[in-house]
Amino acid sequence: MKIAFQNENVTLWHGDCREWSGKADAVISDPPYGMNLDTDNSRFSGGHVASQAKRGNGIGTGEGKPILNDDKPFDPAPWLDFPSVVLWGANHFAARVPVGTMLVWIKKLDSAFGTFLSDAELAWMKGGHGVYCRRDMSMWAKANDRLHTNEKPVGLMAWCFDRAKVAPGATVLDPYAGSGTTLIAALETGRKAIGIEIDERWVTVARQRLERWHAQGRLDFGTANEKLTGGLLPPNP
Repeated sequence: MKIAFQNENVTLWHGDCREWSGKADAVISDPPYGMNLDTDNSRFSGGHVASQAKRGNGIGTGEGKPILNDDKPFDPAPWLDFPSVVLWGANHFAARVPVGTMLVWIKKLDSAFGTFLSDAELAWMKGGHGVYCRRDMSMWAKANDRLHTNEKPVGLMAWCFDRAKVAPGATVLDPYAGSGTTLIAALETGRKAIGIEIDERWVTVARQRLERWHAQGRLDFGTANEKLTGGLLPPNP
């Protein structure tokens, strides 16, 4: 493992999270679910070239390349002993976590339920028994423009910190950091962060994003609309 970015508040590692040893107050992450996701978004274009975002040798944010380790079942065991834990994709590994709280990210307006792909995504949170929802449509219609194939909204990850009672100044670990959304959310909310990412292409994106955040010294919630509304409304056209 090697450090890709570091300052007093955040460290981004490039390497296999299974090789990391250290301490953190919480694990908040969106791991590979084990669904062997097809990242070629051209299959959603209806064959219209104008609707396809072409990048490199593939189509869509992931360039048609697989997500590393998404071809095997996800094992949450290494992270369950941390004081606070939130892991997205819980419906894919529900049998491998104890009873806990469920978090629901509602991605659509009610009128769009059942029309195309999933209406929501699920996360398992350590402890409790309840189910809590957040509607955030800031990724609305951005399948080909996301920084990461499975990118989550910054506001959503910040909500996870609050639901998991991660105190200001605490250290959040994201062992599957992707494009760095959890790290940015930690910085935005006055927390510290450690991110680990195995795929070099996403390490580059996350590092650049962190560098830009520190250079600009401003919110990275994607759009002014999301900042002002908490993601309750779709971005302006």
